[in-house]
Amino acid sequence: MKGHVLVLNQDFSVLTVCSVERALILVFLQKAEVVEAYADRFVRSPSLQFPWPSVVRLKGYVRVPYKHIMLSRKNILRRDRYRCQYCGSRENLTVDHVIPRSRGGKDTWENLVTACTRCNNRKGNRTPEEAGMQLRSQPFRPSHIMFIRDFVGVIDEAWKPYLFLV
Repeated sequence: MKGHVLVLNQDFSVLTVCSVERALILVFLQKAEVVEAYADRFVRSPSLQFPWPSVVRLKGYVRVPYKHIMLSRKNILRRDRYRCQYCGSRENLTVDHVIPRSRGGKDTWENLVTACTRCNNRKGNRTPEEAGMQLRSQPFRPSHIMFIRDFVGVIDEAWKPYLFLV
């Protein structure tokens, strides 16, 4: 039972992604209902046949305290897709402050980017403009939906309305 299932809260907001097995357990325990299923795939037992879920919705509302992505080195690398934001390299990656800390730059999503060691050393204690370097993309605070999309890889067509990717 390999595959991913999108889990929605009672109000149809995206919560997470789980395995097909976990989704079926939620359905059997009557904690969730199948919203979308594959027409040509089934989970079979000797006497029963169940639809292969693609999207399930919880029957009770789950209050999530926050859906913010934690600021960490790993998450900055994931946001930047493991590429240097100056040259595009994938080797010897570090995290760079766009505005150096010595000049008042903070540890925020908007001030941290992925950089290879070579570019980080070349930039030094200067801003990209002063170093004559250009960022490939502006740093930003990612959403949890972006990380769900990246975790799964290829997104099922049935998920797109719930992830606002239509």
